[in-house]
Amino acid sequence: MVEVRFHGRGGQGAVTSAELVAQAAIAQGKYAQAFPSFGPERRGAPVVAFLRVSDQPIRTREKIYQPDVVVVLDNSILQFIPVAQGLKPDGVLILNLPVCEETCKADYGFKGRLALVDASKIADEVLGVPITNTTMLGAVLKATGLLEPDQMAEHIDRRFGPRLGEKNLRALKTAFEATTIQNGAAG
Repeated sequence: MVEVRFHGRGGQGAVTSAELVAQAAIAQGKYAQAFPSFGPERRGAPVVAFLRVSDQPIRTREKIYQPDVVVVLDNSILQFIPVAQGLKPDGVLILNLPVCEETCKADYGFKGRLALVDASKIADEVLGVPITNTTMLGAVLKATGLLEPDQMAEHIDRRFGPRLGEKNLRALKTAFEATTIQNGAAG
């Protein structure tokens, strides 16, 4: 089973991201669940969403405390939320950052694999809005191998409609190609 925790802000699409991957995984014959964790938050407040994908039935329904993957849609939350907390030692942290020097890893207390993509820039260029949910999904797919980008097409079209679906799929594929993965430990 692969467990993923998404960190973002209300309105950025962290919950939508988790739901889209779950739907696509189920369509491929896998078992999946996606669910949010938030209280009375409003647009712009920090939110967390969870995703599990497995080849076997998933019996747990609790929050994910030790994820294999952590996805950060908005890098401004890195300053006040310990996003890498609980991340498995062989896990991957996926950040919406164009670059991250080794000091960046130390700044965030992270020593594992790091996947980077400038999702904000791609979203602005392809979608015309700074909403990074589908863009970050490209990085998730590249870093995890859970699904191929084309396996997301039907679910993105259903969620956003054909016109916006095509743009969102293009943003996902652009981010998939642009994502860089750094291995090893810092410091």
